[in-house]
Amino acid sequence: MSEGTFDLAIIGGGITGAGVARDAASRGMRVALIEGDDFASGTSSRSSKLIHGGIRYLENLEFGLVFEALSERQRLFEMAPHLVHPLRFLLPVYKTGRVPAWKMGLGMWAYDALSLFEAPELHTFLSREELGHEFPELQTKQLEGGFAYYDAYMDDDRLVLETLRSARSFGAEIANYVKAVGVNLEDGTITALECEDQMDKSKFRIQARHVISSVGPWTDKLGQDLFMDWKKMLRPSKGVHLTFKRERFPLKDAVVMGAESRIVFAIPRHEMVIVGTTDTDYPGDPAQVRTEEEDVRYLLKVIESYFPGVGIRREDIIGTYAGIRPLIHDGSSSESKTSREHAIWTDPRGCTFVAGGKYTTYRNMAEQTVNHALLSFPIEDRARFNHSDTVQPLNPKVTSELLKRAKNEHADWARKFGVPSSFTGLLADRHGLEAKEILGDAVDEFSNTSRKSEEWMWCAEALHAVKHTMCLHLRDFYFRRTPLVLSREDHGMPFAKAIALVMATELGWTPSQTLDEINALQNKITWEFAAFSS
Repeated sequence: MSEGTFDLAIIGGGITGAGVARDAASRGMRVALIEGDDFASGTSSRSSKLIHGGIRYLENLEFGLVFEALSERQRLFEMAPHLVHPLRFLLPVYKTGRVPAWKMGLGMWAYDALSLFEAPELHTFLSREELGHEFPELQTKQLEGGFAYYDAYMDDDRLVLETLRSARSFGAEIANYVKAVGVNLEDGTITALECEDQMDKSKFRIQARHVISSVGPWTDKLGQDLFMDWKKMLRPSKGVHLTFKRERFPLKDAVVMGAESRIVFAIPRHEMVIVGTTDTDYPGDPAQVRTEEEDVRYLLKVIESYFPGVGIRREDIIGTYAGIRPLIHDGSSSESKTSREHAIWTDPRGCTFVAGGKYTTYRNMAEQTVNHALLSFPIEDRARFNHSDTVQPLNPKVTSELLKRAKNEHADWARKFGVPSSFTGLLADRHGLEAKEILGDAVDEFSNTSRKSEEWMWCAEALHAVKHTMCLHLRDFYFRRTPLVLSREDHGMPFAKAIALVMATELGWTPSQTLDEINALQNKITWEFAAFSS
């Protein structure tokens, strides 16, 4: 971090912190952001990976939340077309279901209306026969029919990284593996953050006029660490997902499965299908959350009840992840009824906290957070920093038009760089025109390496990740820059040595450090997947 006083010091490098940094920096504020681990290492990489209005929130009459989310969904289609993609959802309706067909139909019309009829396609009703034709493996007993509607899927971790890159382009200073360990108070007001670099354990201070906490499920812990009189604010809820090979669970569209008091999605994503989520109170340490045996049993039971003909078993699971929703404690009787609305409040000592909310509404939530923090600033600063500029594309190289161009040109890149068109097509989908730069850098860097192997492509991605996304550990690349761990039965481990060597060259690792990185990755995978790998 550079010297001098920042206008804002942000703690937390998930989607909320990234959004706050981008919003504030776009206003011309001097911004510093620190993250104690890797960016998006908490809740922000462990979502259902959906950008959606939240059709189930209509049951709780949260119309404002749904309207806000659907409006932001439309913006994100334009802001990040390489990360946010339309996806068709099918919602079967059964005679024994919690919500009758007529009521579900009203909900669908409300969903379309709250989107101002700007969904990729409006909802349609499917008869029992039509639904059975589209999904022959679907449970037909008591089936009345169903509805088709559109929302979107996204790459949650990469959305964080692109938002942070955009914040840096506005001038924000950003660091991962830097932990806030205390505050400096003068006359009862925070004037600086006391920080510790987690890589070399050095300590330093960030001078700031105001601090913003966006640490999600760690909000109460941070509040307790900083302030003796902290009052508990959160009701943390655990959400678990399982992943399967798509050839084993052959879905072409997402399916909404009603289970007990909540919804479980089955979401096709390229070569895999994600199934989740659970919703249970979690009083433990967010850093220790992982999938447990009861989570696996619950989700397998839901799949079996909707798709008995597929015969999904425990042995078919190839990946899993668990995360914590930082829900605001509102006195609700159950986790699923606790509101997904966010809350923003400022401590008199000069720290604004933001928690709760939905991934989809992060941009709007960030804007509200900065506006709230500015109330602590002199009136002339409020006027100077009044306007944000956050609806433009996150990456100027990946607008909707440039993404189309990249998809049209990728075959030419394959010929130019001597790599398979399947590689260039995948990179074009993930990075737009920036894929051409990624290929060019890799060709220059790995001049003596075969460009026909899949390993080469992931090494190219690793080179880009280190140079442009502050990727400092092998596990960070596997878990938060690529789908390797979740989408492959081997979790990408056959490529680990080659990828580690690329990162070692860029980051200056010794042979011993490189081996430690490979072992740490394997240990992380083993720990995360313990519930179904035994």
